[in-house]
Amino acid sequence: MRKLGMTLFWLILGGLGAAAVVAAPNTDDKARTMDDFIDRVIMHEIRTNQQIRQYSPLVETYIQNLKPDKELGYVPAGDKYFLGRADFSEGVALVSLTDPKSKGSKIIGSMGNFFSFAMQFLPSGFLQMVFIDTNGFDKQHYKFDYVRREFLGEVRCLVFDVTPQEKPDKGRFLGRIWVEDQDFNIVRFNGRYTGGSHSRSYIHFDSWRTNVQPGLWVPSLVYSEETEPRNALAKKLHFKGQTRLWGYNLGHAAQEQELSKIFVETSVQDDTKSANDLTPVQAQRSWDRQAEENVADHMERIGLMAPQGEVDKVLETIVNNFEVTNNLDIDPKVHCRVLMTTTLESFTLGHTIVLSRGLIDVLPDEASLATVVAHELGHVVLGHRVDSNYAFFDRLLVEDRNTFRHFYIARTPAEEQAASAKGFQFLNNSPYRNQLGNAGLFLAALQFSGRQSCEPGRPDAC
Repeated sequence: MRKLGMTLFWLILGGLGAAAVVAAPNTDDKARTMDDFIDRVIMHEIRTNQQIRQYSPLVETYIQNLKPDKELGYVPAGDKYFLGRADFSEGVALVSLTDPKSKGSKIIGSMGNFFSFAMQFLPSGFLQMVFIDTNGFDKQHYKFDYVRREFLGEVRCLVFDVTPQEKPDKGRFLGRIWVEDQDFNIVRFNGRYTGGSHSRSYIHFDSWRTNVQPGLWVPSLVYSEETEPRNALAKKLHFKGQTRLWGYNLGHAAQEQELSKIFVETSVQDDTKSANDLTPVQAQRSWDRQAEENVADHMERIGLMAPQGEVDKVLETIVNNFEVTNNLDIDPKVHCRVLMTTTLESFTLGHTIVLSRGLIDVLPDEASLATVVAHELGHVVLGHRVDSNYAFFDRLLVEDRNTFRHFYIARTPAEEQAASAKGFQFLNNSPYRNQLGNAGLFLAALQFSGRQSCEPGRPDAC
């Protein structure tokens, strides 16, 4: 499994943060006609656009370039990755978290601006697809044709085909929308932008929203694909892309919950130890633990690491299986956390094992998951520590865009090799030892895909 030596994507996660509570619209007065229903859809879409502009969620875009193959159709031919924080306050803008050349500068986009003149992808263009139309989504500019009723999961929707009026302006939407029938919110729209001189350069997309609070639906996922571009300049450009958004109210939800909690005081026996009560080894372990907790807390606060949850418990059960079957007594206890990105990453922060959401999603079975955990547990047992300087809180006062350059937790090749050997030893003594066939096939396929994604003539990009 390839590790990122520059820790570009290692510290990435956070979960869809709880958004500010927004009062649900009054639905006592039900829509009685289709025109009345459409009027309410338009009104709520305008309100949704205004609500979204209050937030600065994390945005992750993964693009996979494709090339035609005579036997397989289209096959992968390299990829691109962007991570940033959205700024909707003044339109559509991105502050990059992974591009050291950006220095935190904003990338401003306009409707349909997906490529630069050098035919490079512009991440802000993919972010634009969370909006249907910011320049007038109304009956004056669009025709609405009812299609049918349909369920999206458990959400009951009415489906409409949306078509711009004659001679549309730049960036008008052409496609289909799904409207939940309780509060008239658009929860999905599928199609492309059209109109203006850029009409033939727009790409197709499928944009989804998630209900995070009563009456509030926010963008969460956009899928885009183009294998037959109509733009002459991009006729050889084939790709698939996915944009994810999360962390809409980072840093505030937990604080507000703390203030609203009710605690019942009971008699408590103070058994804490001061620094002078600890042995030198215990003091060092405590200091290292402080450092790893500081880094994890910082990652969670800015939305790169998911809050502790059920997935962590599943991973920690696997760790416990290794500890029991290998007679391991690890102090302090090993914890597991999850990153929110789709990159295939795993690493350790001292005694904390971190796996990315993308890696967990693609692992074929528990034995394969255990293989990855075993490798990281090898780092823990071998004492590969996190920099103890992170125990000083001033080391955490860093802007979001500088996070990846500030926290450096890469392992040396020798450490990686030693952890692999130790992990293999754990697996041989574990309940998973006879179930590793899929794990071997997965790792071989991953290694092959990594070589395929390298840019021709650019071994440094692998």
